[in-house]
Amino acid sequence: MSDDPFTLFDSWYAEAKESEPNDPNAVALATADAEGRPSVRMVLLKGHGPDGFVIYTNRESRKAGELAANPQGALLFHWKSLRRQIRIEGPVTHAADAESDAYFASRGRDSRIGAWASDQSRPLDSRETFEHRVAAMTAKFEGQDVPRPPHWGGYRIVPTRIEFWQDRAHRLHERRVFTRDGGSWTEGLLFP
Repeated sequence: MSDDPFTLFDSWYAEAKESEPNDPNAVALATADAEGRPSVRMVLLKGHGPDGFVIYTNRESRKAGELAANPQGALLFHWKSLRRQIRIEGPVTHAADAESDAYFASRGRDSRIGAWASDQSRPLDSRETFEHRVAAMTAKFEGQDVPRPPHWGGYRIVPTRIEFWQDRAHRLHERRVFTRDGGSWTEGLLFP
């Protein structure tokens, strides 16, 4: 096994892409508000590397508000088919505008229109209201490119801790933890 957490992540992620039936990039994102009240939801990982793990969302959503108040986050990948988990913790920063623009442009047209139509996490009086907004945005952008909304972009979780959990028989699991110490990583084991 690798002693570099990013190389190990790449290896496990590649295996998950081969074995998971749906969304191997699905990850639970945990945030907390300014008072420390936690919240968790599933999101999709859209980029990763030594500079961090990237997700995208409406920057006026509940998760974005929590990240503005408390810019720390945690990710949890659970790949049941592999009997593995990876936990990632660290501070959260905005992805660069150019990176957000590039990812937004790669999304399907309907998803791009949806980003304009949705006031994510805010109360909605009826499904028809949302459908009318989608129709209005579809008409607005007919025959032209759908640009990234100013309120939509990426977040990067910059890891300070990465834990790799492997299921073993009789609950004698294997847990490897990497912690960032300045610019380098230290590695250790944890009791299951």
